[in-house]
Amino acid sequence: MSSKLPSVLAATDEEIQLLLAAQSHIGSKNCDKQMLPYVWKRRSDGIHIINIGKTWEKLVFAARIIAAIDNPNDVCVISARPYGHRAVLKFAANTGAQAIAGRFTPGSFTNYITRSFKEPRLIIVTDPRVDHQAIREASYVNIPVIAFCDTDAPLKFVDVAIPVNNKSRNSVGLAWWLLAREVLRLRGTIPRTSDGWNVMVDMFFYRDPEEIEKQQADEAAAKAAAAVGETAEAPITDWDVTSAPQAGGINPGLVAGEGGLDWSAEPTGAGPTDWSAEPAPAAGGWAAEPAGTGGWD
Repeated sequence: MSSKLPSVLAATDEEIQLLLAAQSHIGSKNCDKQMLPYVWKRRSDGIHIINIGKTWEKLVFAARIIAAIDNPNDVCVISARPYGHRAVLKFAANTGAQAIAGRFTPGSFTNYITRSFKEPRLIIVTDPRVDHQAIREASYVNIPVIAFCDTDAPLKFVDVAIPVNNKSRNSVGLAWWLLAREVLRLRGTIPRTSDGWNVMVDMFFYRDPEEIEKQQADEAAAKAAAAVGETAEAPITDWDVTSAPQAGGINPGLVAGEGGLDWSAEPTGAGPTDWSAEPAPAAGGWAAEPAGTGGWD
């Protein structure tokens, strides 16, 4: 697997292992005539094997084209395939490009009345077959096209084809991650070392919404279980019951000292309130026994 690249841009063993681990070299049973130069061999089951060396050469070539554009926002990355949604958004966030994840609105490159109208200098697509509308509109307005192409991908209007498996979630995420890292290296944003970029490749992988919901539910259940366990284990020590009155008794705090209430059955004659069993009639008050005349006493 000879490489035409300078030694500083050549693929390392770690990068080759990443491409092999993500199955980026596994093509499809069909092969387009223009993709034959990128095919290494064909397996007995009919699957075409992509030449990893040519994949890396085209990745570096595409990164050099992207890095040559002065304004990063003039690069538009597109993916209608769900496996590339997260990847293009992360690529745009790290390199300054603008992303179109999901359905491509027809007229985005040709109809200036459209709300989503854009005038990029370069577009990068995940799959030429799925993103055919964007490629066709780019051909109308002379926008160069870089595409991740499987062995069965049509290369019409595609200027730079990067041969890679674009049907696997890991392969698509890894391809976008390698391209973003190489662009940042060529711009001088990050050093060309193995640990120069702290963004993990997992951030570019597609995540199933059901898996995300399940993970969030598991985390919430774990937090709830931990909270219940802490409550059960921690004894209640804030209650001071040493000075509480005896059961059935009278709270001494109410009758101690001056001005306290006297709740005794026998009146003591002192205190502001007399709750004796036989109340004494007071002048101007209500009589204990109403008068026979039915008037006021």
